[in-house]
Amino acid sequence: MDIEELQTFVEVADAGGVSPAALRLGVSKSIVSRRLVRLEAELGVQLLARTTRGAALTEAGATFRDYAARVCAEIDVARETILPAGDLRGRLRVAVPLSFGPTHFAPILAEMARRHPQLQIHTCYSDRFVDLITEGYDCAIRVGYLQDSNLIARRVGPIYGKFVASPDYIKAHGSPETPEELVAHEALMQGTESWQLMDGDKIITVRPQGRFKADNGIALVAAATAGLGIAYLPDCLTHEYIASGALMPVMTRHPPPPAGAYVIRPPGQHPARKIRVLTELLIEYCEPAPHLWGFGR
Repeated sequence: MDIEELQTFVEVADAGGVSPAALRLGVSKSIVSRRLVRLEAELGVQLLARTTRGAALTEAGATFRDYAARVCAEIDVARETILPAGDLRGRLRVAVPLSFGPTHFAPILAEMARRHPQLQIHTCYSDRFVDLITEGYDCAIRVGYLQDSNLIARRVGPIYGKFVASPDYIKAHGSPETPEELVAHEALMQGTESWQLMDGDKIITVRPQGRFKADNGIALVAAATAGLGIAYLPDCLTHEYIASGALMPVMTRHPPPPAGAYVIRPPGQHPARKIRVLTELLIEYCEPAPHLWGFGR
């Protein structure tokens, strides 16, 4: 039984179809289909029921999927164990935020590819919340405050941010000084998130309201400079605008607590070595001098 056939079957099962699985694997749909045909012929059972919407697991396929996934995981561990020290092979699929991923994380991923020429790195840059398990990612780099989940997180560095607004907005609406005043202002947000503020050593949570929302930090910077409201943004996106006077810090007596950059992975007993190497590389770049690449004060 070919390990590529097992891996392909697991990808199709998790992705829900041949086309998305082919995209994940980086091969053609015809190759995926041939592998599935060979596997089903060898097992003598139908694993997938093809439909116009994709592919659904049969009862036998649902049972076999878990065994196949465990076999693939064990093979990956075995391959890592026998590789020369420091050598990485295979593929790493990682989801990265779009707002400053291309400027801050892309160079680190490129350095990882340079150090490990046998490793394939496939990166998705998006500010949407990527479901690692459903969409088949090995890990994600996320920034901000983590919500409770069953995912495993490792902090790789601090991220500092500020509440900011344009001089025109402050002239027209004033500058809030207290959490109560802040929630009365027009907020620029990614969605329906809450904001955290420091009151001495205590953290206060407020739920702002606003008519302008965007799932991208750079878009929120544009809205803030246009005078549409107050935004909470990381320093690496706003420091140039603050230096030029296009934006001004507000709520300086109640700053947001430091957030973080994290490597997130699905639950499992041990992280794959490629994820450990990426995590260590991010820490190597970020922790000694985070201000040099925009994540520190």
